[in-house]
Amino acid sequence: MTHVSTEAGASGATVPSTVPPGERGATRIADRVVAKIASRAAREAVGPLPGDAAPPHASVVVHRDVARVRVHVELDYPTDIGGRCGRVRSRVAERVGALAGMEVPEVVVHVERLHLSAAYGAARGRTR
Repeated sequence: MTHVSTEAGASGATVPSTVPPGERGATRIADRVVAKIASRAAREAVGPLPGDAAPPHASVVVHRDVARVRVHVELDYPTDIGGRCGRVRSRVAERVGALAGMEVPEVVVHVERLHLSAAYGAARGRTR
């Protein structure tokens, strides 16, 4: 571990320099990293997926410390679509805020496809 100092104390120990926050620089998180965080959070919120469903994917637009997220999901049917989309929105906003330190005022959830559950189709007399 490297320790940077500018002064030595009376006992010979080094004292870390204090650089004002405005002069320290900044950490920039790439948009694709924020998109991966959002995709993973959406996957956690959606829960188990049908076998042929694609995992959620996300795209983001980041401006300074504000991220606008668009998530694409596939869900099984029948289900509470609005409730599941609400869980995705809140989970994505919470995880991106916590892990990337960004404000997330908007999370748009697109349901790309609904997968009819086999049990539901069989009960209704439908076959695929």
